[in-house]
Amino acid sequence: GKAVRLAGPLEGQVIQLVQLGAAAAIRSEGAVHSHVRRALEAGATAEEIHHALLSLTSTIGFPTVVAALSWADDVIGKAQA
Repeated sequence: GKAVRLAGPLEGQVIQLVQLGAAAAIRSEGAVHSHVRRALEAGATAEEIHHALLSLTSTIGFPTVVAALSWADDVIGKAQA
């Protein structure tokens, strides 16, 4: 995974947001937590994470996005505390 992330032109923050979207799409709470944490470490803001998830609404559906936002906020809340 690390070799693939380093091999292309995308920045770490973008890669984590892409992976966050995939985690949300498969409804994996643990993976959403992990990729939110990694996105924050890569420099993403809470607003960018929320926007990335909200942009999935027409693709994965509102209920799935709401669940992912809740899982994201679990991590964001701890990071801001």
